[in-house]
Amino acid sequence: MVRAFRLQPSVLAVLAAIHTGAFAETTLREVDVHAQAERADGPVQGYRANRSSTFTKTDTPLKEVPASITVIPADVMKDQAMQNMGDVLRYVPGATLHQGEGNRDQVVLRGNSTTADFYVDGVRDDAQVFRDLYNLERVEVLKGPGGMIFGRGGSGGVVNRVTKKPVFGRVAEANLTAGSYGQVRGTVDLGNKASDTVAWRLNAMAEHSNSFRHDVDLRRAAINPVVTVTPGPATAVTFGYEHAEDERTADRGIPSQNGLPFATGRGTFFGNAQQSNAVSMVDALTAVLDQDLGGGVQLRNSFRAARYDKFYQNVFPGSAVNAAGTMSINAYNNANDRTNIFNQTDLTTKLKAGGMEHAILAGMELGHQDSRSERRSGLFGSAVGSIGGIPASNPIATATGFDFRGTDANNRVRSDIFALYAQDQIALTPQWKLLAGLRYDVFKVDFDDRRTTVPPTDLERTDREFSPRLGVIWTPDARSTYYASYSYAFLPSGEQLSLATGTVDLEPEKSTNYEIGARWDLLPGLTLSAALFRLDKDGVRSKDPAGSGLFIKTGLQRTQGVELGLAGEVTPRWQMYGGYAHLDAKVEKALNTGSDPNAAAIPAGRRVALVPRNMFSLWNRFDAGAGWAFGLGLVHQGESFAAISNAVTLPSFSRADGAVYYTFAGGRTRVALNLENLTDRKYFPTADGDNNISVGAPRTARVTLTSTF
Repeated sequence: MVRAFRLQPSVLAVLAAIHTGAFAETTLREVDVHAQAERADGPVQGYRANRSSTFTKTDTPLKEVPASITVIPADVMKDQAMQNMGDVLRYVPGATLHQGEGNRDQVVLRGNSTTADFYVDGVRDDAQVFRDLYNLERVEVLKGPGGMIFGRGGSGGVVNRVTKKPVFGRVAEANLTAGSYGQVRGTVDLGNKASDTVAWRLNAMAEHSNSFRHDVDLRRAAINPVVTVTPGPATAVTFGYEHAEDERTADRGIPSQNGLPFATGRGTFFGNAQQSNAVSMVDALTAVLDQDLGGGVQLRNSFRAARYDKFYQNVFPGSAVNAAGTMSINAYNNANDRTNIFNQTDLTTKLKAGGMEHAILAGMELGHQDSRSERRSGLFGSAVGSIGGIPASNPIATATGFDFRGTDANNRVRSDIFALYAQDQIALTPQWKLLAGLRYDVFKVDFDDRRTTVPPTDLERTDREFSPRLGVIWTPDARSTYYASYSYAFLPSGEQLSLATGTVDLEPEKSTNYEIGARWDLLPGLTLSAALFRLDKDGVRSKDPAGSGLFIKTGLQRTQGVELGLAGEVTPRWQMYGGYAHLDAKVEKALNTGSDPNAAAIPAGRRVALVPRNMFSLWNRFDAGAGWAFGLGLVHQGESFAAISNAVTLPSFSRADGAVYYTFAGGRTRVALNLENLTDRKYFPTADGDNNISVGAPRTARVTLTSTF
C-alpha cells in the first residue's frame, strides 16, 4: 500500500497566522537583520566566509584550516534563489550532484558518492531525505576525509548546514516566490528578545510546485522555532525543534540508447508518475549548552534527537532502449523509519606551553541509531519486479500491485557509537602553525533479519578505528597562507545501517588524502583559494569473481586533481563567487580481480561515475545604483560517465543564469527576477546508473518579493 503524508495543519496554521499578521501586532525596536553576519570579524562578509568552527570545533579563521573548504553564505543562496542542496552544490568545486533515485539528497565529493555524510550544526544528519535551505545561515562543504572530527564515513568530505540562531534583537523578514511550472513558495524569518536573558527565532516555509516533467510535482513545508536562554554571563542554552515534510514525485529520469541519453522530449516520464512518489517527515529536537568553566576553559554540549519517517515508491526505466525501440520497466517500494540520537561534549582551552601557543580540544561523542526497513516488489500481472517489451515511444507501465517477495529486505538495524577525540592547534611562531588531531571510534551494528520467505540471518559487527589528521600552515604575510595536510577516514561495512553475509567479515574501507593548498587575499575583500590533492580509497568492497556469493576487499580508487575557489568583493558594487575543479577519478587497482585478471568486473583505468574532468562555475552580482542590481552566472560541467561501467556518457554542457534585482526606497522591500538556463540548453546534469538519467530544466523564471518589517 502506498503511504502518503499530508502537510500538518499546525504547520499551515502557523504560516497562515504569519501571513495575516497575527504575529506582528507588537511594535518592536528595529535592528539590522544582517548585523551579526556582516561584522568585520564575523564568520561571513557578503559572499566571503572568514571563519568557521565546523572542521576544527574551535572558532578558527578559514585561512588557518589546512583543508579545502567551500562555504556558501546566505547572500549567495538568496541572490541565486537557491532552494535545495542541488542548487548549492553547483557552486562547490570538486562536488557533483547524484540523482539519488529521485527520492533523496546524494552528493559525489572527490569521486566518493554518499547519502550519509550530511550534518547539521556539526551533528550527523544521515537519513536519506531531501533538505531545504529555508533556515540556514550558510552551507559548509569540506573536501577530503574528515574522520578526525566526524568519525565513520566522510571518505570524500562532508556537507554541513549551519542553521539560524536567535539574536538579542529584532529579526523580521518574509519572502514570497512565484515561478515557472506553477511554483509558489513562502518563507518567514522572525525573532526578537523576550527579555534580557531570553531570545527566540522562528523560521518557516511552505511550497507547492509542478515541473517541466510530465505529472511531476512537489509539496513541502517546515517550521523551526529556536530559543536561547542565558541564565548567567557564563552560560547559554539553545533549544530548537524542527518539523519538516516533503512529498514529491520520485523522478528517475530517462534511459540510455547506444551509450548516450535516449533522444526524447524533456518532459517524457518513463514508468508511471502516478505510482511514483517519495514522502518523508522529519522531527528533530536539539539542545546546545555553552558554558564558560573559568580559567579559559569552555564547555559545549550538543544534543540532537531526530526521527525520520521515509517512504518511496517508483515505477522507472530498468534498461536501455534496444534497437527495436523497446525497454523494460522496473518497480518497487521501500519504507524506512529511523531514529538518531547523538550527543557531543567538547572542552576547549587556549594556553601557552613550551614557548608556544596552543588551542586544545578534547571531546567525546555518543550515538544510537535505530532503523527499520521494508521493501516490496512491484507486480506487473505475473511478472515480479520488472516487465519488458515496453515501447520507448509510449514508455508507460502500470504496476498491478506491490508485495513482499523472496529476498525483499525486511530488517531492523541498531547501531551504537562511542568516540573520543583530541586536537591541538599549535602556534609554533607567528608564521608557522601546526594542527594535529586523533579520534578513536567504536562502531557497533546489530542486524536483525526479519524475512520469512528465506532463512533469516542475524548479523553483528563491531569496528574500532583511529582517525588521524595532521596539517602545517605557513602565513608569510597577512594576505597569503599556505598549507600541507594529511587526513584519513574509514568506512565500515555497516556504515549505512545495513549488513549482509558477504560483507559482515570485511574490514573497513580506508581513505587517505594528501593535500597542499593556499589562500590569497587578492583584494581586501576578495579571496582566492587553491588545493592540489590525491585521495586514495583502498580496500573497496566487491563481489568475489569465484562465484562464492561473498564479497572480497580488493582494489584502489584514486581521485587526484586541483580545486580553485574565488569569493568576495571585487569593488563595493561587484561581488563574485565561483570555482573550478580538474579531477582525475579512476580505478587505480582493479576491483574484483581474483586469480584471473581478465575476469575483473571493474578493471584498472575505469573512470568513476559522475566525476567530470573539468567543472567551472562563476556568479557575479553588480550593484548599478538607484536600487538596481544585476546577476550573471555560468556553470560548465565536462562530460562524465553515468556509472562505473563507463558504458553511458553524460555529454558536457554549459548553462548561463541571470538575475535582476530592485530594492525600493528605504531598503525594506526587494523584488528579484531569477532566470535559469537563459539559452534554454538541453542537458543532463546527473544520473543514478546507466538508465536513470536526469534531464536538466529548460529556461525557468522565478520572481521573489522580499520584505523586512
